[in-house]
Amino acid sequence: MSLVDEKRQWFKARVGFEPHETALDQSVCSHAILDEGYTEIADMGADPRTSDNPLYVGDPRVKFYAGANLVAPNGQPIGTLCVLDTKPRTLNDFQRQALQTLSRHVMMQLELRKKIRIEAALRAEMDHRVKNSFQTIASLLRMATRKVQDPDAKDVLALVERRFGAVASLHSELMGQGGRSKVQTTSYLEQLNKLLAASAPDHVTIFCAAEPGELQAVQASALGMIVSEFVANSIKHAFAVDRAGEIKISLRRQEGAEGWLLECRDNGCGHAGAVSGADSTGLGRMLMATAAEQLNGRLTTDFSPEGALLRVCFRD
Repeated sequence: MSLVDEKRQWFKARVGFEPHETALDQSVCSHAILDEGYTEIADMGADPRTSDNPLYVGDPRVKFYAGANLVAPNGQPIGTLCVLDTKPRTLNDFQRQALQTLSRHVMMQLELRKKIRIEAALRAEMDHRVKNSFQTIASLLRMATRKVQDPDAKDVLALVERRFGAVASLHSELMGQGGRSKVQTTSYLEQLNKLLAASAPDHVTIFCAAEPGELQAVQASALGMIVSEFVANSIKHAFAVDRAGEIKISLRRQEGAEGWLLECRDNGCGHAGAVSGADSTGLGRMLMATAAEQLNGRLTTDFSPEGALLRVCFRD
């Protein structure tokens, strides 16, 4: 497969032919692209266009050439798909048709690769713009939270910021997967852990661990909501007065079942308020319950003097 420009020809792919490129004075393809679609030279020594070609008079002593033009969508020939031989020969009609069909297939592949590169560039630009928008909105939320004095309003704004952070983590993971609709459990939980740890006080340590697997985007979004709410509520209610503690998040396959088990634990005070929600109205609890429903899962809680435990079982 040769591509020709004004100074040289180079080979995008080749079999049984050593050079990576040749000068135009060695290029038979530069003659071929001037013809209508297909060129065949049974004996290069008998053709005035190629009788003095270095490929014919020198090594490897090429004597036969057949090439089908590679034609760009704008109608411009850019090279050929060609076959060479060291002895004269003539192709039959089937072989000629096959070469021309393959040349069209090559152009389809080249155009597909071009479109994929353009799509990747557009996706990267979109990702950049969305990230900038996320950062702007997050900054506005933080500014609004600092200015608001009402405790209930501050809690609601903090909840919105956490939800927004979970969505930002999901977006980042989805873009890292090339725009697929699924995310990897391990990398998603790692990103979520970094987000939560950055906002946690120094006396609270957060651990996240996940078995390898994939989640649908809607599942990951719901899971992010549950985890971020549990962590925020544990920090607020379970570790009061700068009490040191740990929060552990794990996601693993259920034994003997086609599904997942999410466990959120803290070693705080263990009273029901540890997961009562972001405010006295129980908004956080309601959001976690709604997220569990989105997972088609079952949410249970348990409280003891050793801390709080939240479990969500859901299927793939």
